[in-house]
Amino acid sequence: MKNSLNTPEIRQLFKAIIELRDEDECYRFFDDICTVNELKTIAQRFEVGVQLLNGSTYQEVSRSTGASTATISRVRRLLNDEQTGLEMAAGRIGRYEEK
Repeated sequence: MKNSLNTPEIRQLFKAIIELRDEDECYRFFDDICTVNELKTIAQRFEVGVQLLNGSTYQEVSRSTGASTATISRVRRLLNDEQTGLEMAAGRIGRYEEK
């Protein structure tokens, strides 16, 4: 875990997210704390990561998500870690299977 994420406020946020029970509660919670654009940005980065994990090229990812090459490159750098949280989450929802 990156040290910059290890703050009392972020730990509290993560604990609150873990307590959400279903998709409806997620919608309600994130609607209260994020703008539509913030949430769309997070969702786009997740989709970029999923597509990269599954072998898509930068051009394919950019075309299907609308993400800039800078965003795609940034996500790619993060995926170069040994095991990423994105990889774990994508696997749990059936969007990625380690090859």
